[in-house]
Amino acid sequence: MKHDPRIDAYIERKADFAKPILKHLRQAVHAACPAAEETIKWGAPAFIYKGEILAIMAGFKQHVAFNLWRGTQVTGETGKEKTGMGQFGRLTSLQDLPDRPSFEAIIHKAMALADSGVKAPSTKKGEPKSPTETPDDLQQALAANQKAAVIFEGFSPSARREYVEWVADAKQAATRERRIAQAVEWIAEGKKRNWKYEQC
Repeated sequence: MKHDPRIDAYIERKADFAKPILKHLRQAVHAACPAAEETIKWGAPAFIYKGEILAIMAGFKQHVAFNLWRGTQVTGETGKEKTGMGQFGRLTSLQDLPDRPSFEAIIHKAMALADSGVKAPSTKKGEPKSPTETPDDLQQALAANQKAAVIFEGFSPSARREYVEWVADAKQAATRERRIAQAVEWIAEGKKRNWKYEQC
């Protein structure tokens, strides 16, 4: 088991409730997949198996998330069935985790997919993703801030999509308004939607 010191530092920076969960996930992944290598991807701890990402875990202010790179293929779920991202939803204590045999079975299935050479589902070659239109209220807010409008236009399609989907996912009008105001502020500063985690 090779530990990446950056992950040790990452875990130590997290909230007290998150540390035992992250440590448990780390140990459980290595127990199920001794060949897993550690690294940092998108500012979060990741486990690599045979050159591809096996899983990523992340600690947030109030929960921990665990994402299988081939989650849909392994569990048959998209990850949206549960509250929060990842296959296990919002993890706030060790009790939220599946038991060890169940966890190992999931990791072993992900490994088997990698061993078989089966590729993760992707958009068909030559078939572009449908563009994400900026909603009118976000567009108007950007128009009122010239700097933000220029920076937003210069963002990559995926960076723009993250903001658009964040606004669209708001369940209440007040939440949507707050998100739009926050989005314009961050965009004017040149920040992408998940800028907080880029430096984790």
